[in-house]
Amino acid sequence: QVQLVESGGGLVQPGGSLRLSCVASGFTLNWYGVAWFRQVPGKEREGVSCIPTGDGTAHYVDSVKGRFTISRDDAADTAYLQMNDLKPEDTATYYCNADLGVLGDYWGQGTQVTVSS
Repeated sequence: QVQLVESGGGLVQPGGSLRLSCVASGFTLNWYGVAWFRQVPGKEREGVSCIPTGDGTAHYVDSVKGRFTISRDDAADTAYLQMNDLKPEDTATYYCNADLGVLGDYWGQGTQVTVSS
């Protein structure tokens, strides 16, 4: 059974840091790209960052460039999103995504990130 499980969210003050994790099971993560999205109630889900397989270049939405870093540990079937210098506007539910092509498009359950003083 294909599954993605996020963790690492929480409440943090502005300027703080969090590291989100996305553990994959039921498939071999290193064969696929991974992406992080976020969503605020009442708004569309927004792509935050993505990382291809191998040594490909990661991409980021402009609002997080220089603050967030996506990475992957294929040996552990895990992807990460390191978030530094967090701002109140980063508050959202963060989702991990893996598009397995004909095998389907999979999402985790989400992890809440709240940036507030």
